[in-house]
Amino acid sequence: MDLLINVGLPISLAIIMLSLGIGLETADFRRVLSRKYPFAIGAVCQVVLLPIAAFLTVTLFGLPPEIAVGFMLLSFCPGGVTSNILTKLAKGDVALSVSLTAVISILSILTVPFLAAWSITYFMEENAPDVSISGLAIAMFLITTLPVAIGVIVRRFATGFANRIENGLSTLATALFVLIVVAALAGNWQIFIDNLGIMGTGLISLNVALLLIGLGIARAANLSWAECKSISIDTGIQNSTLGITLAALITGTESGFSPLALPSAVYGITMYAVVLPFLVWFRRR
Repeated sequence: MDLLINVGLPISLAIIMLSLGIGLETADFRRVLSRKYPFAIGAVCQVVLLPIAAFLTVTLFGLPPEIAVGFMLLSFCPGGVTSNILTKLAKGDVALSVSLTAVISILSILTVPFLAAWSITYFMEENAPDVSISGLAIAMFLITTLPVAIGVIVRRFATGFANRIENGLSTLATALFVLIVVAALAGNWQIFIDNLGIMGTGLISLNVALLLIGLGIARAANLSWAECKSISIDTGIQNSTLGITLAALITGTESGFSPLALPSAVYGITMYAVVLPFLVWFRRR
């Protein structure tokens, strides 16, 4: 188990982030400058409103400290490749979704370490493990930002090679994601069973609320329907693999997968059931 967490988990996340980078072009970053307004709306929903909604959820449901921290870690994570794929299926603005994912994934090395340290201290109090903000930022850079940057560089200078490996890399990333979720659940099975009812209800409620919040804010901002769908999905869909990895980086590996990883692991399953009715609705309208 230690080998899986110490080696397999970081490598898996790095591959997932590399698969994200391989699908990006420099134009995806430049697009932010030409579409400042819809990007700003999406960024505020993800970076500001999402953690606030998570905090309200864990408070209202009275979740145990470790599970509450897990919810918060998940809320700090940016969207991933999944949100881009779901946006495409919803006939949303894929370019906007990709730009949000690209920029916020890179900026997360600045925001996530501070927010993670705060949430652990706030919810776990005297039982909070020591969190090195600089160490967490460096680790996130190595396993998230750097792979994305490498993918973008490969796409820029070896487009043919990037096209050839993109599908295979995405398939591998999906398989690794499934393995990580299963391992995290198996490593905390009794805690998972004991808290499944309230944790599952909280995650589903939060997921539905975020999809609606993103949609409502975008509609109130008078964005196009395609842009509204994109912001809804990018607000409601997070990179659960990063949430699991953050839990491991924070608590260490002495006792296997941390209970802090449980919300992200469960969410990695429930998010598909929650988003499916929205996809059907989005595609029909």
